[in-house]
Amino acid sequence: MIAVVGAGLMGAATAWQLARRGHEVTLIEAYDIGHRHGSSHGSSRIFRRAYADPFYIGLTGKAFESWRELEHDSATPLLRTTGGLDLGPGRDPEALAAVLGAAGVPYELLGAEAAVERWPHIHFDGPALYQPDAGVIDADETVAACVRRANEHGADAWIGVRVTGIDVQEKARLRTDDGRELIADTVVIAAGAWLPELELPLPLPPLHVTQQQVFHFRQRDPSVAWPILVSKDASMQVFGLPSGGDGGPLPAVKVAEHDRGTPTTATTRNGFVDPASRTRVSDFVRDRLPGLAPDPVTEATCLYTTTPDEDFVLDRHGPLVIVSPCSGHGAKFAPLIGAMAADLATGRAEPHPRFRLERTA
Repeated sequence: MIAVVGAGLMGAATAWQLARRGHEVTLIEAYDIGHRHGSSHGSSRIFRRAYADPFYIGLTGKAFESWRELEHDSATPLLRTTGGLDLGPGRDPEALAAVLGAAGVPYELLGAEAAVERWPHIHFDGPALYQPDAGVIDADETVAACVRRANEHGADAWIGVRVTGIDVQEKARLRTDDGRELIADTVVIAAGAWLPELELPLPLPPLHVTQQQVFHFRQRDPSVAWPILVSKDASMQVFGLPSGGDGGPLPAVKVAEHDRGTPTTATTRNGFVDPASRTRVSDFVRDRLPGLAPDPVTEATCLYTTTPDEDFVLDRHGPLVIVSPCSGHGAKFAPLIGAMAADLATGRAEPHPRFRLERTA
């Protein structure tokens, strides 16, 4: 029997992958499915292929196939293609174009004038990279679809049940806050920002938990189809994407800083939006995204759990499989990570060296 702790994007995807392969699975989630306490909620997450690292470009190709497989299995649309832009000297569009070209990934490299002609609602002061396969993932729908299909494939789900202890010998014994115990051959731990607090009997790399804030800005022209975008200069790195339902009843774009989160823990985060971040992001919208009204119509917080090298943690230690593919860019890989975690849990594969608990650098 395989237990999966945590029903966010990664845990839910792992339970789905294991259950559809015919394994006995128990999925344990401390809150409700789709809760707002962690990193897996909301209607808008970025899918993109534009990485400077060829390793991640390759993973995005496999992830795209996994998304379509999940959509087919669940009969639910989850990934909507919008195209994506990378701009600003910190993103180095020319260098990204070279790496994408070497990997055989389609792209366009445009000068500022050509870019503003195509996207007059965005300000360009240098070249921009356009990647047509980028798009938006609905995280809420993804979690719900994975849990539903895991259940339909035979998984058991303990919802609103918190794991309070894990004793590891040849097998693993889990204790929960409602007094139950569960003996599992393997335990997949996909606890997100709660991972550092579990006091597991294994060496974890440093995990830095921050509270991030996101803001939604109304489109001045509701008919405009916005791409996703990533912009980086010397002062800040910002991402934007269509908001979906998170932005309210009218079309909006979600814009947020990728960096400058407030250090916290999963249990001590306060959920209050940093007003300094609101000011910086609103100023960015005013200066760089003229197609948006610069005052946010809604805002929220979420959690990042980041490793020093921003690579994921996906490794096995005895009967425990640690799944922490986060660092602010993991959502796009969710169904693929579920498959990789399922392979580790069932002994079908070894961990990738870059994802090991103890890095070899």
